[in-house]
Amino acid sequence: MQKGKKIYEGKAKIIYETDNPDFVIQYFKDDATAFNAQKRGTVLEKGIVNNKISAKVFEYLEANNIPTHFEKMLSDREMLVKRVKIVPLEVIVRNRAAGSLCRNLGLEEGSALFCPVQEFCFKRDDLNDPLINESHIRALRLATDEALEKLKYYSFRINELMLDFFQALNLDLIDFKLEFGDCKGKIILADEISPDTCRLWEVGTGRKLDKDRFRHDLGNVEEAYQEVLKRVSGKS
Repeated sequence: MQKGKKIYEGKAKIIYETDNPDFVIQYFKDDATAFNAQKRGTVLEKGIVNNKISAKVFEYLEANNIPTHFEKMLSDREMLVKRVKIVPLEVIVRNRAAGSLCRNLGLEEGSALFCPVQEFCFKRDDLNDPLINESHIRALRLATDEALEKLKYYSFRINELMLDFFQALNLDLIDFKLEFGDCKGKIILADEISPDTCRLWEVGTGRKLDKDRFRHDLGNVEEAYQEVLKRVSGKS
């Protein structure tokens, strides 16, 4: 598979063409951002860690009938993925209160929720990815009704699967965000699954092993990401 020209560069990844129009290469950077890119920095080898963790989680989800864009890892920082048209929505699933849910609703961090909470955000950096509802999605034609139902079903099913996956690694999945894409008319999971996109707390201690260490200057960011990789890889 030949690597072609750069198609797109985002905050954490670069997408390159290949000699096959159905596939692109996703390259993971070490750049770190928070608070809608108001805070920027670098986390050493974050790209390597997130690529490897994402590959493992995508393989697990695929084995459990969740369609994803993942094809295979190409190198420490690159994976081959199906070309998709990204749905302009972020889907967030929350199992316990953290982050904006605490700020917006006055909840104590870590407090239990009666059931998982699903949220949608409009993918618009210039608007700081605002929270929207299903009526907004339909009114703005951001997704068809059929696609929206798929997003809702897949995100809750992915939550069930990932709760089990991370619990087996002695990690609590607090919340996470997902992105989906249209691949030849089929909705599939895209982007990445990593400590950048999931809040992961160590069972028992509550130690944060995710991007919050960067967001809130908690220190030991690289060590936290490497610890998640060790557990996912079965080396911890």
